[in-house]
Amino acid sequence: MEDKLQMAKKTRSKIIVYAAVVLALILVLNIILGSLGEKRAINEIQEKQEKQEESFIRAENATLVSLQLPAVDAEGRGVSTRLNVEAIRNGEGKGRTLVDIENLLFWADTQQSIRMARLVAGNYAGNNISDYNLIYNIEANASVIGGPSAGAAITIATIFALRGEKPRHDVMITGNINHDGSIGPVDGILEKAKASKEIGASILLVPLLQSRDVVYETKENCEKFGLSEICQTESIPRKINVSNEANITVIEVANISEALSYFS
Repeated sequence: MEDKLQMAKKTRSKIIVYAAVVLALILVLNIILGSLGEKRAINEIQEKQEKQEESFIRAENATLVSLQLPAVDAEGRGVSTRLNVEAIRNGEGKGRTLVDIENLLFWADTQQSIRMARLVAGNYAGNNISDYNLIYNIEANASVIGGPSAGAAITIATIFALRGEKPRHDVMITGNINHDGSIGPVDGILEKAKASKEIGASILLVPLLQSRDVVYETKENCEKFGLSEICQTESIPRKINVSNEANITVIEVANISEALSYFS
């Protein structure tokens, strides 16, 4: 009788061990399959991106949205850069934010803009942002000045990527992003407007009160003092209408809600 009881105990122990091993294998398999699924989605996006420069690509469980960003380089010239945001559904409720570290543009202030943009986008997208991994990349050389002025554009691109929708390609935006979705002021509006016009944009969205600007033109003023002449360079202020100066429609927006209406 004791032998039968011991055999029964051994059998139950083996069953428990086998069950634990099977459960562990299933868990590992699910993790591997989830990782492979995410990699397939990323690879599919990358393959399509290599074939053609698209502003919007949808693949299985993934969406890529690209926007052109107006910026100012180290010499104060207006330039345009390309922002890419990939939203990959993970279904795990552990959304990660990934940044392309090969790009020197991602300094501390730009990283803060990304964090704030992700927070705001989660309130506007209409779905659970924790179910998505977000990958950010800005195509620019090291001379482009990093800063908060890309915050509004990063927010817009993130919202469209999460929604799986395509934004208008002829609209550009510059502005800082605040936690409540409002858009804060930035510098270099005229230079950014000219850069936007050069790449074919028809509308540039700017923060409130920034559709007009003041530019300073330098002028040399000389005065004679007896036999001597003293010259100095003066900065002469001039009020401008950015839209007229850059020949592009410039529209002021107070928050992300207003900006979204122009990208849809």
